[in-house]
Amino acid sequence: MKILVADDEKVICELICDILQNQGYETIVAHDGKEALSIFMQEQIDLVVLDVMMPKYDGWTVLEKIREFSDVPIIILTALESECNELRGLTTGADDYITKPFSYEVFVARVNVLLKKQLKKNKSILNFGDLTINQLNCRISVQGEEIQLTNLEYKLLIYLVENENIVKSREQIFQSVWGSNNSYTSRTIDTHIKVLRAKLGVCSGYIQTVRGRGYCFSKEE
Repeated sequence: MKILVADDEKVICELICDILQNQGYETIVAHDGKEALSIFMQEQIDLVVLDVMMPKYDGWTVLEKIREFSDVPIIILTALESECNELRGLTTGADDYITKPFSYEVFVARVNVLLKKQLKKNKSILNFGDLTINQLNCRISVQGEEIQLTNLEYKLLIYLVENENIVKSREQIFQSVWGSNNSYTSRTIDTHIKVLRAKLGVCSGYIQTVRGRGYCFSKEE
């Protein structure tokens, strides 16, 4: 995972990078706020370690600008010890606030906790072109607009997605989604697929009919 370290003190940057690299993380360094924002826009960053007192743009500005379009974890690491600064950082959108000098072990532990949460979140949000599936809150959106699915329709879509590019027979789908305690009919599957496709709109083609075999979720033709 890639971490952006933004601090105008080169010695501090080197120390932080050494600590993070020893944990197996990749690091990118910025020595002012403008450079930090530029790097963030160009790279796929998983976490930001952010100093407050930097030239060009200070850390508060960088934090606010990042939060306009991203919820990536941000740790403020600064010499500003006052409670009002800590409150400002946390209420502006920082995930953690650590003052210098800092404990090596505590810093590593907090980084690891935030990155584990981020990794779990990344795995829970699936993107297929215009279709987004957020498994954390069971929400589905097409072209940014949320669509309403019944619990059964959601389970049906997730089952097909989890078996992407694999053809599943109607009976396999029924057993996995409806359960073995229900009476199987192919018409039940076909009807729910039809309704689900209608709700998916422009993404309806992702659910493909394989004649004589069943259904398959795929972005490919």
